[in-house]
Amino acid sequence: MREDEVGALFEALLEKIGLIANGLGEEVVAALRVGDYEGARHMIEHASRIAKFREKVQALQKEWESLCGKEESSVQSIKRTNRGRLPRGLRTPERAFQRPILEALVELGGEAPVGEVLKLVAKKMEPQLTRYDWESLPSNPKVVRWHNTAQWCRMVLVREGLMRRDTPHGIWAISEEGREALRDGRI
Repeated sequence: MREDEVGALFEALLEKIGLIANGLGEEVVAALRVGDYEGARHMIEHASRIAKFREKVQALQKEWESLCGKEESSVQSIKRTNRGRLPRGLRTPERAFQRPILEALVELGGEAPVGEVLKLVAKKMEPQLTRYDWESLPSNPKVVRWHNTAQWCRMVLVREGLMRRDTPHGIWAISEEGREALRDGRI
């Protein structure tokens, strides 16, 4: 197995973990709709453990890249593996979405439905988004790759306190700390 194939496997694993977490989010919403608050709480805790696991996988991915002498931003060959997975570096990285998401929230009055936020983020990031970002995920053709990446970015922003976690499902909101980070240029 070549080194770039391992990188593609890391990307595929991270995408799959993302899909599992997204599925859990949908199950939480369904549980809340029927009043199963205890079940929803357990699923949220499970999703939190999955998010922490994903961070560990990302750290291992960075460690692998450093072992192979590859910079994080290097773009690998556009050739895909026979499983249709996207080689590392062809999609826009999660961290690139941080500032556009926070700026969009400020422009939308501090909070807005996810769809509105993503529309504005798409306009802001249009020059940055690659054709690969606009593709559907191989494991879920209904999900556009960059939407999935933005969702993961949101989770990181919430964990870092830059977005609020106390919003209703489907609503994103910036925190005061997020506003300060934008003003100070920390993000």
